[in-house]
Amino acid sequence: MRASSILSEQIPPLLHTDSGEKALFWMDEFQVNHLPVLKNGNFVGLISESELLDQASLEDSLDVLFQHLPRPFAYADAHLFDLLQHFALFKLTVLPVLDRQENYLGVISAQELLQLLAETSGLNESGSVLVLEMNAIDYTLAQIAQIVEGNGAKILNALCLPHPSNSKMIEVLIKINQEELSGIIQTFERYEYQIIASFHKKIYDKGLEDRFNSFIRYLNT
Repeated sequence: MRASSILSEQIPPLLHTDSGEKALFWMDEFQVNHLPVLKNGNFVGLISESELLDQASLEDSLDVLFQHLPRPFAYADAHLFDLLQHFALFKLTVLPVLDRQENYLGVISAQELLQLLAETSGLNESGSVLVLEMNAIDYTLAQIAQIVEGNGAKILNALCLPHPSNSKMIEVLIKINQEELSGIIQTFERYEYQIIASFHKKIYDKGLEDRFNSFIRYLNT
């Protein structure tokens, strides 16, 4: 899956002649903290809510308020996991996408990207989910799968997310094909895995929403 295939259809770019007031209004309208700015159709930079709020007056146009803007972006052929790295590195709510000639194509929304991850990873299917916390260097899917399969279950999918407060740690979301997790949990604990959450069929939708919202807050920090 590439960046060009998951562009948002909802979030428009600002023009360099737009006012700071309009930029803030659109951010509130589309529930984002960043928006791209174009000049003559070219991407000139990304404006943030915090930068706007630092201005004494927002009646002026963006090119008057800001002489230079940061230009984080991804190329259209960037892979899904490259996009995640961009969001985490720059702590963005939207990521501009350009082709190799640096023509502006659109933006990817962090919220829509995480929803896509939930759908493509099978997290919305029936079953249960475990969330493990561990050092990144200790992660091995083979051992995790062995524990799950040793309890008569199978891993439908697994997803690694950055830890919200420790760059050396990760959170591993494991989708399992059965609802009864007590035996699996006991085995993980016996091998000294740290289980920070478990979601069964009736509650995992809300629980996963909370986990992804925590990730969104991490990106926005």
